[in-house]
Amino acid sequence: MKSLSRQFVVLCLVLLGFTCLVAQPSDELIRALEDFRTEGPKGWAFTQTSHSPDRSRIETFTPLAASHLRWSLVEENGAPPSSKTVETYRQQQTRRTSGQTAPNVKDQLILESAELREDDGERQHWHFQLRPGADDDSSAEHMGSMLTFHLPTQTIEKIELASFEEFSPVFGVNVESARTLIAYTIPTEATPSLLREIQVSIRGSAFYFKSLDSDMTVSYSDYEYMGKN
Repeated sequence: MKSLSRQFVVLCLVLLGFTCLVAQPSDELIRALEDFRTEGPKGWAFTQTSHSPDRSRIETFTPLAASHLRWSLVEENGAPPSSKTVETYRQQQTRRTSGQTAPNVKDQLILESAELREDDGERQHWHFQLRPGADDDSSAEHMGSMLTFHLPTQTIEKIELASFEEFSPVFGVNVESARTLIAYTIPTEATPSLLREIQVSIRGSAFYFKSLDSDMTVSYSDYEYMGKN
């Protein structure tokens, strides 16, 4: 009987500890989310460097230029781009109107599902369930988001989207795992919090034989404030 009593007490403590992790986001985090833009603040020029196993690219972005001239191709696979590559690149810019390409995840966070997983006094790690980002989004229910909140600056330092089970977003496609990590700089007196890096990793297959495995890292540097249109 004493053994059962001790087990019951231990179980209650475990459940109590878990319950303490389930919490409404703090007012500070809510305010940070209200002002948050996944792609970072407007008006900043930057260099974007993309790396994948079979390709690399360096581009620059100038926010005040005409929409089709905002992006410039500097390097393709370690070498200056050919004139043909530049021509093709320029044609693509008519369909590329915004600065960065970070997914807009802010509105997908289900705030009522918030769980405070860790708080070390400097950073809080919050977990959220996700709502679909579009009518045809069938991935959100298989994924969750981990948000890192930097307490001293009251800013969002990281957002991670990761699957917790296999899923099939469309017929014939099986995703074994998917992960996107979006990281931001810590603001200083001279600069706000800016997009620093995006990491994307996917493991899966199409129709059982074609691999969809993919890894890409996109980093952002050389920020310079140019003003807003």
